[in-house]
Amino acid sequence: MALSKRKEKLKTGSKKATGSKKTAAKPVATDGRPGELVIITGMSGSGKASVLKAFEDLGFYCVDNLPVELIPRFAELVGQSSEINRTALVVDVREGTQLGSLPAIVKSVKRLLPTKVIFLEADESILLRRFSETRRPHPLGTDAPVKASLIAERRHLRSIRAIADLVIDTSRFNVHELRSHITNRFRKHETDKNILVSCVSFGFKHGVPDDADLLFDVRFLPNPHFVPEFRPLTGRDPKVARYIRSFPQTKEFIRRISELLIYLLPHYIQEGKSYLTIAFGCTGGQHRSVMIAEEVGKRLRKAKYRVKVAHRDSPN
Repeated sequence: MALSKRKEKLKTGSKKATGSKKTAAKPVATDGRPGELVIITGMSGSGKASVLKAFEDLGFYCVDNLPVELIPRFAELVGQSSEINRTALVVDVREGTQLGSLPAIVKSVKRLLPTKVIFLEADESILLRRFSETRRPHPLGTDAPVKASLIAERRHLRSIRAIADLVIDTSRFNVHELRSHITNRFRKHETDKNILVSCVSFGFKHGVPDDADLLFDVRFLPNPHFVPEFRPLTGRDPKVARYIRSFPQTKEFIRRISELLIYLLPHYIQEGKSYLTIAFGCTGGQHRSVMIAEEVGKRLRKAKYRVKVAHRDSPN
């Protein structure tokens, strides 16, 4: 969004605030809340445009690619405006050498407005695939391969990542999930359960998921694979699920794990974690792990958490 889109609103607020030299304008919104500035930065291809769009949908005044030397003045205008109080802007490697001054600028701006820095990143393989799909050049230019540009960009952004209040790895999100994640985290009425939980089933014979935060081995449960009629089915089939659930250890495991997670999640949230991937593994990733992931997901949803269930190695 162009900076001039709401230029008149900023000018109006500025004129009102500068009418007297005796008192400085305070960054207070019309509803009594302090003003708010969110600075979005991070790797090219990590989803900054999608995140900025999510903030715009939340009613934030949004600016893309604002020169870093203008950020302090921008924060002053927001603090003086009677209409604009929630703002978000993107600053990234397109800024060139001036980007190195961002940490010092953020420190000064935090004296004017409550400010959060969001840093977006993704696995190198994911970024390469996204550039390949969009066929867009890397902002650092076409003189070097995209992979080399990404390596240089990650090195260039290291000091900025270090000051981030929130680091989001977008590798595991599609566009819609990323926007939903931002919307749920930054909507005005946040809940104390503001975390996205992914329950993933997998088969050990296909390898352990790289992105698992917590991993549980459910191979101790009786295996439906050895029941001929269940072999072609998955743990989502009611007959298979009923069979696995019929064993006392299954019920106890689901209960104990769900209670453990419901205890742990508030602590992860308190430490600033915005998503958690819980992996359940069996031999092939078709029966037991699928059923357990589904059941634990249901219990976490019942506890009012946002849950996404995925089956990495299940045939359907």
